[in-house]
Amino acid sequence: MAVFTPVSLEELHVWAAQFPIGKMHALKGIASGIENSNFFLSAEKGEFVLTIFEKLTFEQLPFYLHLMRHLAERNVLVPAPIANHHGDIITALHGKPASIVTRLEGDWQPHPTAQHCAEVGDMLARMHLAAQDYTLFQPNLRGLAWWNETTPQVLPFIPAAAQTLLSTELQFQQAFAASDVYSALPHGPIHADLFRNNVMFNGDKLGGFFDFYFAGCDTWLFDVAVTLNDWCIDLDTGASDIHRVQAMLHAYHAVRPFTEAEQTAWPTLLRAAALRFWLSRLYDFYLPRAAEMLTPHDPAHFERILRHRITHPVGGLP
Repeated sequence: MAVFTPVSLEELHVWAAQFPIGKMHALKGIASGIENSNFFLSAEKGEFVLTIFEKLTFEQLPFYLHLMRHLAERNVLVPAPIANHHGDIITALHGKPASIVTRLEGDWQPHPTAQHCAEVGDMLARMHLAAQDYTLFQPNLRGLAWWNETTPQVLPFIPAAAQTLLSTELQFQQAFAASDVYSALPHGPIHADLFRNNVMFNGDKLGGFFDFYFAGCDTWLFDVAVTLNDWCIDLDTGASDIHRVQAMLHAYHAVRPFTEAEQTAWPTLLRAAALRFWLSRLYDFYLPRAAEMLTPHDPAHFERILRHRITHPVGGLP
């Protein structure tokens, strides 16, 4: 993620001594993203990721980090938080909450095949099922309430046609969220941001999911829609790649079959997933925060996807 809070290896030595990772060798800031300050940390006992949380609070963070631990203990491929000598997985660094987690092996896959999409669909279903008995609750902080709050803030910055699309789609999603179909959708903890660059692969073998700091409790189908809208599209046009779509959905369905309500809701949730990221990219583009390393994403990308989801709905679920 972007580095908002600079940290040197020298000043980190004292703070990191509380963790059983051995002597530190190297520290490197991670430039991508816009929410937290992340660093690759090389130490005597392995490779880790240090995160300093810029928005999430000490009160909110237990949901995310204990969810990762919960999933790791149930053989879901995710980073495992490292506890300090007192058993804490969240501690203060420069007055902000911080954590160290294990670093997954592999690299992200910028050009996924149908096989990659099947691997992701399979593990996503396993993740949803594994989190069913997770006891902590955190709402999806980028869900409908946030859409309602944020839309008026970005509307003045965008052209009239985009204003109409954003306002109309928000009204459509508000109505759907109040429907009986929506209330019947299975739900629980979700990743909510499972893009290509949040998944590691070793060749065609899945290395794991990471960056859970947008996770929250929402419908499982919304999580599938967010994932498909990135993994199974042509990035230039937003059009769906049917082979990747089918690979992901069939792999997911084989682990956790889709329900009748999900069949009905599928086209609408794909639109909701596109709206969520169009809106957040508009916000980050027009109302950015200062950072040492920051590259806002192009909002037009998810506007294209939303328009395509409206005019060319993806076929039904398996």
